Amino acid sequence: MLTLTSISKTYEGKPLLNSVSFSVDAGETVCLLGAAGSGKSTLLRIIAGLESPEAGLVLWDGADLAPTPPHARDFGLVFQDYALFPHLTVFDNIAFGLRMRNLPKADIQKRVADSLETVNLRGFDSRRVTELSGGEQQRVALARALAPRPRLLMFDEPLGALDRSLKEGLLNELRAILHCANIPAIYVTHDQEEAFAIADRVLLLRNGSIVREGTPAQVWNDPQSAWAARFLNVGNVIEGKALNVQRSTFNVETRVGVFEVQCGHRHAEGEDVAVLLKQLPSPSRRGAGGEGEVRARVEDVLFNREQFKVTLRGGLVVQLDESPKVGSEISVAFRAECLGDA
Repeated sequence: MLTLTSISKTYEGKPLLNSVSFSVDAGETVCLLGAAGSGKSTLLRIIAGLESPEAGLVLWDGADLAPTPPHARDFGLVFQDYALFPHLTVFDNIAFGLRMRNLPKADIQKRVADSLETVNLRGFDSRRVTELSGGEQQRVALARALAPRPRLLMFDEPLGALDRSLKEGLLNELRAILHCANIPAIYVTHDQEEAFAIADRVLLLRNGSIVREGTPAQVWNDPQSAWAARFLNVGNVIEGKALNVQRSTFNVETRVGVFEVQCGHRHAEGEDVAVLLKQLPSPSRRGAGGEGEVRARVEDVLFNREQFKVTLRGGLVVQLDESPKVGSEISVAFRAECLGDA
């Protein structure tokens, strides 16, 4: 399968990718998740052969792909802007790459029909793509990528132009299609909900480096750094000072109270550290297993789907089933986790 080893790249003299290494296994969907400028799309272009790394290797089953031109790598690409031919029908858009390969007419007919069936667009073959909705056009783009039966699929922000309802429906279908086809895939996005919905494994990129890797559940439950926790918005990240650090369980004094944490990092007395406060479902005894209770004034309440997003004095944000009154005081239980340096 695909393996990247120590890929590096600079842009205008500044590092863009810093010795990035990862692999994609058979049938696995790996998501590159990060903000704009983190190096996601550049990695995709290097894998596709559209750009060359300044250092490192792109391997397929152990063979170096550097001598292989983009069209011969047998990788499929799906873009945000669909990249469809507006003057052609759905059939001709999907068949375009197959005709370039000089496949027999009967094979082209079957592959187009199979691809349309896979993306739930059977019967759309004679329609022009300009008559389709955004979601339907993206399905045509996916069908076109699937038709040549590529050994790897790559998606570059494919759902960025769609509204929320279309995106959620297409995400569920796309995940099912990828698993059914058993084609390895790399999916690039800046949207964490999109990444967690589609990926078997998430690579969190920052400034051209992978800062966290794991399943969606692993990355969410254990972000391992203040930056990752803030980027993913997994809870309240606050700064404090480490106290009584002679033991693995020590106290962190913050603006909202003192929390007991267990930590594998090495900290000096009085050092600034970052703490992740994860909301618990009910009040708990302060200090029990890293758990503590905060009592604070309600400053703002916003309905957020099935719950209320409540902002407390000090900047803490919690989710509650019922709406408290602005100006009232409430108690909320948290579990404190050390994230390392502030």
